[in-house]
Amino acid sequence: MVDAVVQVFLEKLLKALSEESRILSEFRDQFEKLQSELVLMQSFLKDVVRQKSKKETVRTIMDTLRELVFEAEDILADCQLLSRDKDLFSTGWLMCIYPTKLPWQYQTGKRLKEIHEKIITIKQDIGTYLGVPILNQPEPVYGCNDLSQNWSSPVYDHTQVVGLEDDKRKIKDWLFGADDGILGIGVVGMGGLGKTTVAQEVFNDREIEGRFERRMWVSVSQTFTEEQIMRSMLRNLGDASVGDDRTELLRKIHQYLLGKRYLIVMDDVWGQNFAWWYRISEGLPKGNGSSVIITSRNEEVVQKMGVREERIHRPKFLSKANSWLLFRKIAFAARGGECPQLEDIGKEIVDKCKGLPLAIKVVGGMMLYKSPRYHEWKRILDHFRDELKENDDSERGLMASLQLSYDELPPNLKSCFLCFSLFPEDCVISKEQLVYWWIGEGFVPLRSSRSTTEAGEDCFSGLTNRCLIEVVDKTYNGTISTCAIHDMVRDLILKISDDDAFFRKDGISCRHLGIKSDLDPKLLIANRKLRALLSTTKTGEVNKIASRTAKALCQSRYLRVLDVSKSIFETPLSGILNHICSLQHLTYLSLSNTHPLVQLPSSLEKLSNLQIMDMSYCQNLKTLPSYIVTFKKLKILDVSHCGSLECLPKGLGRLSNLEVLLGFRPARSDQLEGCRIGELINLTKLRSLVLQITRADEIGDNEVNALVNLQELQYLSMSCFDSNSDGNDLITKVDKLFPPQQLHELCLQYYPGKISPQWLNPISLPMLNFLSISSGDIAEFHESFWGDDNIFWKIEALMFESLSDLGVEWSQLQQFMPSLRVVNEFLAQEKTQASSSFNQEVFIDELMDLSMV
Repeated sequence: MVDAVVQVFLEKLLKALSEESRILSEFRDQFEKLQSELVLMQSFLKDVVRQKSKKETVRTIMDTLRELVFEAEDILADCQLLSRDKDLFSTGWLMCIYPTKLPWQYQTGKRLKEIHEKIITIKQDIGTYLGVPILNQPEPVYGCNDLSQNWSSPVYDHTQVVGLEDDKRKIKDWLFGADDGILGIGVVGMGGLGKTTVAQEVFNDREIEGRFERRMWVSVSQTFTEEQIMRSMLRNLGDASVGDDRTELLRKIHQYLLGKRYLIVMDDVWGQNFAWWYRISEGLPKGNGSSVIITSRNEEVVQKMGVREERIHRPKFLSKANSWLLFRKIAFAARGGECPQLEDIGKEIVDKCKGLPLAIKVVGGMMLYKSPRYHEWKRILDHFRDELKENDDSERGLMASLQLSYDELPPNLKSCFLCFSLFPEDCVISKEQLVYWWIGEGFVPLRSSRSTTEAGEDCFSGLTNRCLIEVVDKTYNGTISTCAIHDMVRDLILKISDDDAFFRKDGISCRHLGIKSDLDPKLLIANRKLRALLSTTKTGEVNKIASRTAKALCQSRYLRVLDVSKSIFETPLSGILNHICSLQHLTYLSLSNTHPLVQLPSSLEKLSNLQIMDMSYCQNLKTLPSYIVTFKKLKILDVSHCGSLECLPKGLGRLSNLEVLLGFRPARSDQLEGCRIGELINLTKLRSLVLQITRADEIGDNEVNALVNLQELQYLSMSCFDSNSDGNDLITKVDKLFPPQQLHELCLQYYPGKISPQWLNPISLPMLNFLSISSGDIAEFHESFWGDDNIFWKIEALMFESLSDLGVEWSQLQQFMPSLRVVNEFLAQEKTQASSSFNQEVFIDELMDLSMV
């Protein structure tokens, strides 16, 4: 990933040089020489990196280059930090008043010169060992062959499957034939063959949903405990079960399932010791046609777990016809699934995948981003053949397809992709956490025409569209909220991460570590190269951070990302926060769901480089310090679900770079040091806003235009929860608080009025695509909601939840929302946690007879 390291550094350097700070001017010549050499090397780095796995000498050279670039990036960061005091570092003042700074200035200049000379030597060594021509002029690394900038969202249905109809029918027949005891079904095959996909198709089938009163999906990793398995089962049943021992957990499971017909899926089971399963199965109620589906790569595993031979299903490789069908649905998704001029060479590429669905999807996702030109597809085919020269079996073909897909990623996406190495096996990962991390560490390309958060979303879409990460949860409108990675993909990521010192399981000499309860503080003390420390807990789990570990979190002075979310600290949090102030290169700080966080200390004022602050779900947080408004680089501020926080500090409107503001509570008329809603008018880059309004005096008569001119705002969530005291006055004020016309998505919660706001209409919101209304007292829509004969809603997805007073006919909605494709109406459905993990959408063609009450 040295090409990725180089690109990140060059983007940061380009931005820094354009700012023309005084301290950087002292080293401009050295930095520009370094920039020239690295830009020149970019043109052939991609091909050189491919040789790493084959030539040890090349690996050593690339590792040296990577470390030199990281060192140069740290020097650049120090220069930028020192440049904050503009008066201090003019050359004359520096020499006359601060002579102690001269050694630093001399040593820095000397070291930059040494780095430059070593990089020149590396360039020459590459030419010697590989015969790579050293070009006089830099060329584009990816040119027009990579089309990643074209799609910022999924371009095909990630849930589509091919060739599994017979597999699904076979298992369903077994399930419907179950009677006494507990039926055991095994799904066995090599990695990437589609075992989990088959089980998911069955699990989410509507007939299966109707037959089983309780359904539980449990992902069984290679390292697990019996308690983790049982807690996962209980979470599927809606029970958090914190603190219970094994006996109590099993008793609860038995109680929930007693008298019910249930289905359990134990996905991806490994190991030789099954005492845990014997104890769990012994405690499960028997009869009623209850069943367990077990997926595994090892047939002996399912047999030892009680599955009879006649109930073991072995998925087959896809036929040539189905292989091609799956491939073209992905690779040609932007062309309607067809591209006749590439069919012959496309089929040659597909043949190398040996009928393995995972390989076909990943290779299809890679080709989706390639130019539809024969020579480019032939280049990919030739690389594929090279990888398979020694061994052309199925497993080798799968790993070759994954490696090739990684090699063909744009440099910035390689860094983003390797971030998944920190998360444990079978972990469901928040897209938000990933995107924040990528922004904080500089993995997101800087483009003047796009906002940072939008560019981060593009990176995520780039990985999902390439089928390198799997979609887990979506919102009602299809927006992906959580994801995971296949275990075969994870194996590849772990290998590359270890080779490139991105992340290592032993935590030694790498730049990224996951925070977990058993993290050894010695690793933090010894490893001064760390760039990111992140909480990587699984769903429903928390970190318990020991005192020694907490004190060691701030040992790496070049740390950019610190995420201690979902953590309970043994030592007082105030002391840890006082140490964090030493991390002056920090760009992303997450204290989300940490306990007990009551206030932020004054020492954090030194973190002027912060771009992202996440303090969501800190229920005891009472105030935000006023120095927050001095963080000029802040782009994301999340204080959502902070129940004790009354308002934000006055002056928030000065944060002109803010793009995301979640949990904003306007100050009341008597809160003189709080931020009024009128200040939002100055946040002209705001793209996402979550707003809570509970009292009429939070909106002044001269502040009703606070939102209407926010031209970049795409998402607005407005909640009036707990607004009983002055309901009528509040309704009047909110009714005048018009959102901007270009709004893309609106979420309205707990609205106290009987009639919807007058601005909720297709004339005021002509660009609205997604609408969610939940809770509150709305009984009917304002007459303007229905538009007129010539103006209709452009809404594509609609959700109504807990609106017991609302009466509206489906036919009327359909008439005025002709673009509507997805409707979620929660009054008529009961959803389980397990089912929401896979398919939350109800499509229009299934709702023709729906009437909403």
